[in-house]
Amino acid sequence: MKETRIEGKRDSRRFHFSEQFLILITKETVAVVTGANRGIGYEIARQLAGHRLTVTLTSRDSSVGIEAAKVIQDLGFNVDVHQLDILDSESISAFIDWIKQKYGGVDILVNNAGVNYNLGYDNSVEFARQVIETNYYGTKNMIKAMIPVMRPSAVGARIVNVSSRLGRLNGRRNRIQDANLREKLTNLETLSEELIDRTVSSSYKKLKMKHGNRADGLKHSVSKLAVNAYTRLLAKELYDQSQGEKIYVNCYCPGWVKTAMTGWQGNISRLTPESGLPCFWTQL
Repeated sequence: MKETRIEGKRDSRRFHFSEQFLILITKETVAVVTGANRGIGYEIARQLAGHRLTVTLTSRDSSVGIEAAKVIQDLGFNVDVHQLDILDSESISAFIDWIKQKYGGVDILVNNAGVNYNLGYDNSVEFARQVIETNYYGTKNMIKAMIPVMRPSAVGARIVNVSSRLGRLNGRRNRIQDANLREKLTNLETLSEELIDRTVSSSYKKLKMKHGNRADGLKHSVSKLAVNAYTRLLAKELYDQSQGEKIYVNCYCPGWVKTAMTGWQGNISRLTPESGLPCFWTQL
């Protein structure tokens, strides 16, 4: 298959865009980016719009979403905006109705919306439930609601979940001690949504008992571990669909980026094509 190569200016990495992907990108291609009013989500929305896609930027707060969209629109890009709270079923339903009425369906869904209270690793158990519910259950609910409106095509629709390397099963900070459970979560034959949900619930209870009022970022890791596992499960299920109905699912782990969520303490200083987001394009 013919490939187009784009070389980053700050290093020698080359990123490959398949011919199918290039065909996919047109002004009729509709992409939805959740939590895109700032940070990584905003930059993903801006870059997608810059590649001629029609992008819908979503935000819990309509006013800040409108402001963010206007900045991209002023660049001459085609960006729409809509309110969306991924923890609110009514908000999700309203968004689905709107997207169906306006565009008929969606080609790309980027699940970026998430929370991480306090600064980075300094997470307190006080907000553990909201972190896990937003990052994992909110993402999962959004995917389930959006799958019926993902448009079939010869190259397949795309779902990209913004996650974290902290969610690795064998990660330094959140390694699951139970070897049997690790094996079940790793093996696609034993991996299931019920297993992921039980793991999240059990991990949350253990965090609360062990760490008291401090969890040192572990609940963020747990939520992203669940996102990564669910992504693998969903990728297998949706790839097994017939040709033309396939939906390709991937994770995108951007690293510790300097954004408002990290208190501007990340070690990746710029949200640019040269500083990490090309990894996102390879997933599409």
